[in-house]
Amino acid sequence: MREIKNVCVYCGSSIGADPRHSAAARALGAELARAGIGLVYGGGAIGLMGELAKATIAAGGGVTGIIPEFLDDREIPFTGATDLIVVKDMHTRKRLMFERSDAFVALPGGVGTLEELTEQLTWIQLGRHTKPLVIADIAGFWRPLLSLFAHMHIQEFIRADYEVRYLVAERVEDILPMIFAAARHAPNISETAITERL
Repeated sequence: MREIKNVCVYCGSSIGADPRHSAAARALGAELARAGIGLVYGGGAIGLMGELAKATIAAGGGVTGIIPEFLDDREIPFTGATDLIVVKDMHTRKRLMFERSDAFVALPGGVGTLEELTEQLTWIQLGRHTKPLVIADIAGFWRPLLSLFAHMHIQEFIRADYEVRYLVAERVEDILPMIFAAARHAPNISETAITERL
């Protein structure tokens, strides 16, 4: 069984058009804090990232923000984080987020969130790690992507021997129970190779 101490959450640096997404970010932050699980995220103070981090801190949780120095103006670092790490580039950011996390959650977001999510899916598919990953399909946000995955299966671009393993939660309250259940059955494998490649 894998112990879940920190969860990495990918999400938008914008607030988005649907207020349900902001509500979900705040609710997830509070859930993490109540469970005594640390948040690892992109370090921003605005958008869904800011809503998530501020809610985690407000509920008494710990927050590790990791932000590249060139995004200081765009994402505005959250100085209220328990630990704010400023790095030189995106590769370092993603490596540290991976190393410091025991599971991953993708809330709604833009191209950057999508890139982070699909990178983790690729690593899981290639057997580079067994950390649980939950796609938080709040208000059906990720449904088009899930349909694309189904289409890839049908077209045989996702083969049975290279399955893409992920969980889908439509409600925030289901996310942590899904992670805990997956962690109970996840074998611990060597993750040195993947961190060396980042």
